[in-house]
Amino acid sequence: MGRGPSIEGRKNAEDSKRGKMFTKFIREITVAARNGSDPASNARLRMGIEKALASNMTKDTIERAIKRGSGADGADNMQELRYEGYGPSGVALIIDCMTDNPTRTVADVRHALTKNGGNLGTTGSVAFQFSKVGELVFDTATPAAEEKVLEAALEAGADDVQADAGQSLVLCTQENFEAVKKALAAAGLKPLRADVVMRPANRVAVSGDVAETLHDLLEWLEELDDVQDVYHNADLPELAA
Repeated sequence: MGRGPSIEGRKNAEDSKRGKMFTKFIREITVAARNGSDPASNARLRMGIEKALASNMTKDTIERAIKRGSGADGADNMQELRYEGYGPSGVALIIDCMTDNPTRTVADVRHALTKNGGNLGTTGSVAFQFSKVGELVFDTATPAAEEKVLEAALEAGADDVQADAGQSLVLCTQENFEAVKKALAAAGLKPLRADVVMRPANRVAVSGDVAETLHDLLEWLEELDDVQDVYHNADLPELAA
């Protein structure tokens, strides 16, 4: 009888995944700190710090990233790059990266796309299909919980609340994100996830081999060290951006 992954093997895989996640947080904080090292007046930095702390990153590591980004702790040569392209069956993709080597990054992204039935597009080729919005997801297992989120969100200025499968998704403008998040927290509601994302105006249905290939492509892209976020317009509930 075959044996499953050892405890040590699973731990190594988890440590690797955690390490990649921490690297992405550090890069985000470093770049955000270029616009000011005080999170009270820098919303992007504040959001990056909150995500890092929620994943148990140490405050010392966060402070070092802030110092590097603000120029107080050596040079920071990270660049933000956005690639637009297509996955299998023409699924639209936005791939946000941070890198100190753009030549390496574009080669890695192009390789991942090519190997999974996709290709790079030109700037603006798919971005018009997406808009930047705030998303907050809450656990709402009961009708009463759904109602509480709905009332608090709309009162706080959210644009829409969608309930499905025991969760409620609150949507708001990028400008209102901080205010909506604070109002919901004040109402005693803690989100499972809260972020500003690129959300597609419409999603396209995919299934079968196309869905499997897209799944593989998304995993490949997200494993790349230089990739921060990947957004798509496919109707894949379990993989929705």
